[in-house]
Amino acid sequence: MDLLRFITAGSVDDGKSTLIGRLLYDTKNILADQMEAIERASKTRNSGEIDLALLTDGLRSEREQGITIDVAYKYFQTPNRKFISIDAPGHIQYTRNMVTGASNADLAIILVDARHGVVEQTRRHSLIASMLGIPHVIVAINKMDLVGNSQDAFLEIAKSYTELAEKLSIKDLTIIPVSALNGDNIVERSPNMGWYTGETLLSVLETVNVLKDQNQEDGRFAVQYVIRPQTEELHDYRGYAGRVQSGTFKKGDLVKVLPSEQESKIAKIEFGGNEIEEASVLESVTILLEDDIDISRGDSIVSLTNSPIVSQDIEALVCWMDDRKTLKPGNKYVLQHGTARSRCSVRDIEYQIDINSYEKLDSESLKLNDVARIVLRTAQPIAYDPYQKNRANGAAILIDETSNVTVGACMIE
Repeated sequence: MDLLRFITAGSVDDGKSTLIGRLLYDTKNILADQMEAIERASKTRNSGEIDLALLTDGLRSEREQGITIDVAYKYFQTPNRKFISIDAPGHIQYTRNMVTGASNADLAIILVDARHGVVEQTRRHSLIASMLGIPHVIVAINKMDLVGNSQDAFLEIAKSYTELAEKLSIKDLTIIPVSALNGDNIVERSPNMGWYTGETLLSVLETVNVLKDQNQEDGRFAVQYVIRPQTEELHDYRGYAGRVQSGTFKKGDLVKVLPSEQESKIAKIEFGGNEIEEASVLESVTILLEDDIDISRGDSIVSLTNSPIVSQDIEALVCWMDDRKTLKPGNKYVLQHGTARSRCSVRDIEYQIDINSYEKLDSESLKLNDVARIVLRTAQPIAYDPYQKNRANGAAILIDETSNVTVGACMIE
């Protein structure tokens, strides 16, 4: 059974937490004691009905304010698929939390309030979903019951979002009218919207093909640890532990080590202490090479036939995540790319992206939640692929060296 990671995003009070709660409730993925706790909490808030949003809003401050602040992860499954749902905050103040949650998502559900249509946060979250290369987007036009389940209201919003999606080059787009509160078109088709003949939300989640989204061509292996037992039995053992970021590695494959560019051949691949013939995307294994090469954490083992770019000059889209300091040309940070770390400096801000119009603007500095294209210069060469070609090997983060806090999410171009 395969796994789908999806994130819910949208503006404040669009119903993201309620949507996830409804999915869990209608697919019978709520334990009895969880349901009892939610019922008690709903009574405490003097609510006339069970508040399914409380299933994901776990922080006390979230329940008191009725908003999502931190990213909430929920694990559930149906007979057809396993899921990890990521409930992202809607308030602009917590947009950086949405970036964190969306970085590994296969699909994004962007909620739109049927009463308000496409708003600034809809545009912001859609831009981030596009930047992060999320291959599948579902737009759930929620609270249809509050507009009389009007087909005209749905079609007007759908037209507006479709135009937005074309600007962002979102290719796989599905738009569904729903009521998360009532469960309309979430798991079962709604009798209240007979004019809608498309799929339910769960149906799309269960059938979307995510296997084809993984990069199976470019062999990339990020070295996390060098294993040297140095025992009498294994005195010459030298294994490189890590995870296959993309592609497939097989015993006997010719490979290159980056950034040193030394070449060798795979002698063995081990998993759990046993030798295996090949390792594929997302598998954590140990690779042994025929030659003794100086390899350490942060290096990459790649296919000899299609190597990534190796450079110290990097252009990237960045979402700035620091609420105290701004990004300016000349600032110095640490760039974390896979397992590799390198000091870097900001050479230039080429342009900032306007959230509403997606126009390119001149900018001398970036503040919290700004999105821009920047140029970095690293102290050591970095082996990378363009993010749109290979998400796993094109993502990076900027770290403030003094506080060791992540201040920017980068998509290398």
